[in-house]
Amino acid sequence: MGSLRVSANQDTCVTSSLCVYRVPQVFDQDEDGLVLVVNAEPPQELREDLLHAQRSCPTRSIRIEEPAVGAGADVADSGSGQAATG
Repeated sequence: MGSLRVSANQDTCVTSSLCVYRVPQVFDQDEDGLVLVVNAEPPQELREDLLHAQRSCPTRSIRIEEPAVGAGADVADSGSGQAATG
């Protein structure tokens, strides 16, 4: 399986911090408490934690893309708008 790609929409973030607590290797917060992605291409080992953070986000501001099996295309999309990839 290829690498994951993570982004987050600061326009919809409500600073709940759940993502930061769940996966601090990938998420942080700026001075206003908005989500920052500090590792936009995390290892597959963090996949389950990332998916949990994505599901836990109250505003669905987290987007995780995974290569499609055998195709190399990005598939998992649960957000839209401007992405913050810190």
